[in-house]
Amino acid sequence: MFIPRRKIRIETERLTLRQPMLNDFRNWSGLRRQSEEFLTPWEPVWSGDHLSRKGFANRVYWAQRSISNGAAVPLFLIRREDEQLLGAITLDTIRRGPAQAGSLGYWIGLPHARQGYMREAIEGMVHYAFERLDLSRVEAACLPENTASRALLEKCGFKYEGVAQSYLQINGRWRTHVLYAALRMDRRGRTDAG
Repeated sequence: MFIPRRKIRIETERLTLRQPMLNDFRNWSGLRRQSEEFLTPWEPVWSGDHLSRKGFANRVYWAQRSISNGAAVPLFLIRREDEQLLGAITLDTIRRGPAQAGSLGYWIGLPHARQGYMREAIEGMVHYAFERLDLSRVEAACLPENTASRALLEKCGFKYEGVAQSYLQINGRWRTHVLYAALRMDRRGRTDAG
């Protein structure tokens, strides 16, 4: 069995953000199934084995490898008061060198939407990205008509940067996205170059 070299936990006011574990399968698949109609308009088409135990195990192993090699930080949102799985957030495509950037993606289950949990998770992940990973930029993209996600990003300090044509396949079609970014303020426009 693959054992990650490090574990990541981010604590917010009500949540623990932690990497997925194999024993999360039943809660994850139940929440995804319950939220399918809510999530489908905003996500890529689910694979045939999306809700299977094997598909979930592959996700867990991908998460462990990604954290270990520094490529991504995929975490589950766990409400501390009852240990309930609420959704997930991933800082992905982490780029080092002159970029020092990563891309943010997230989803929340229908029963937990619009209760401030994802705002907490995004703020926690962005803080972690800037303070612990030493990134300078966190990017996010969403569909132009996803007003809830756009408002959420703006509440979390992300600024609108533009449009990317045919950016991702969502619900089976290439879709244009609006782009947002949060910048580490103390680095705006500065480098260590002499």
